Amino acid sequence: MHTTVEALTELRQRSRADLSDRWRRLRGSLLFAAQAGVAASLAWLAAHYLVRHPHPYFAPIAAVIVLNVSVGQRLRRAVELLAGVALGILLGDLLIYFTGTGPWQIGVSVAFVILACVFLGGSPTVIGQAASSAVLVSTLAPPQSGIYYSRFIDAVVGGVVGVLVLALLLQINPLTVMKRAAAPAFDCLAEGLRDCARALASGSLEQAQAALNALSDADSSITRFQDALADARETATLAPVRWRARVPLTEYVDAAPHIDHALRNARVLARRTVTMIEDGEEASPNLIASLQSAAEAVAVFVRELAAGREPDRTRELTLAAVALAGEAYRRGLDFSAGVVAAQVRTIGTDLMLATGVSDRATARLIHRAAGRVPRPSRSAG
Repeated sequence: MHTTVEALTELRQRSRADLSDRWRRLRGSLLFAAQAGVAASLAWLAAHYLVRHPHPYFAPIAAVIVLNVSVGQRLRRAVELLAGVALGILLGDLLIYFTGTGPWQIGVSVAFVILACVFLGGSPTVIGQAASSAVLVSTLAPPQSGIYYSRFIDAVVGGVVGVLVLALLLQINPLTVMKRAAAPAFDCLAEGLRDCARALASGSLEQAQAALNALSDADSSITRFQDALADARETATLAPVRWRARVPLTEYVDAAPHIDHALRNARVLARRTVTMIEDGEEASPNLIASLQSAAEAVAVFVRELAAGREPDRTRELTLAAVALAGEAYRRGLDFSAGVVAAQVRTIGTDLMLATGVSDRATARLIHRAAGRVPRPSRSAG
């Protein structure tokens, strides 16, 4: 009886989790659904009233194809899909007109379209979409009394409408996208440094290994951050209503590669943290405090980016972390502890560069900070 109750409880929990996931994916698809609906309607209207085609079914098809495969990708991919759809329809119509219809003609038309796209230098996206379009025109409505140039025109009109909708209509705020995408990457770095500090303070090998594992799994968050950055930049460039976001996005663009480097260096630091505890090396209070200050610098940085503020507090905390690590090194550290201190300095360099400080100024500031003990500073209000 007890086992049955537990099983039913687990089933209800899984059902709620599954339903919650479905609603989350549904909310995430609302923008695409709205874009696809608007694009299909506009494509039909444009081909019907502007080009004077009575049944322009290829126009909404092309518009939806461009939007559907281009979700989360660059505008260049959408243009490639447009070229593939139009080229496949044009070449498919030509070949079927001269050879007739049938199973072998469909195969020949697909092979011909692929070879033509390869000869013209088409990408795999163009080749695949052109071949699919050739199959569509060969089977759905093959030409009977002439070459249907109207279908090629419909595809071009629909594809152009799809690209315009993708670029200009119903775009969410790119800064909102970046805030959501940046937070996991920054949080992973900050938590990793904070967990290493806790592990050294408590001498917990298990906690140090957990910090290393978490940092080793951070690649996906960085990848999502970089992908979101590319999409946000494209939106801010093409959508007039989002042009004001271009300058704030530049700060994310400048920070992204340095945060990636900082995460890589944090992994090295975490490995040495594990080794320190395994070898029984002593962790000085200054070394632990340097990790805590570096973690706080990362946490503050993502907030300052989101608020559009000059990252002065981030720089202050970063230099304090480097100064504490330098003092710990001067007082004497074992081998692995010395590597941890050196990695704090390297991560400090990454953070200073991420805040927009030049290479030369960063080198000077880091060198100066490593040679002094910081004075306690008031936290930002």
